Amino acid sequence: MSHWAEIDENNIVVRVTVGDNNDPNGDEGYQWLIDNLGGTWIKTSYNNNIRKRYAGSGFTYDPVLDIFLEPKPYPSWTVSAEKLDWVAPVPKPDSGFWSWNEELLRWEEQER
Repeated sequence: MSHWAEIDENNIVVRVTVGDNNDPNGDEGYQWLIDNLGGTWIKTSYNNNIRKRYAGSGFTYDPVLDIFLEPKPYPSWTVSAEKLDWVAPVPKPDSGFWSWNEELLRWEEQER
């Protein structure tokens, strides 16, 4: 089985579907998706073997980094090309238990 994510004009995943690996054309169902459903389809991996993670509805496809990103957790967070993920504008402390405060744009230590 192959898995495909359809993205909209803003690179947001609108749905994920399964293709046929036994396709005689060798495209794992890609051409069938185009011919029958239209849209823009990007291959995704259920085992996270390509594009960082398996796509899901509401995820974003970053064509520059060629990865799928989970929905943005907070408006202030940006994508890190180094981490291939969303990061806060302030690095998270290494020890302790912390949660992000979007209003104050800082990490706040949580008691355990």
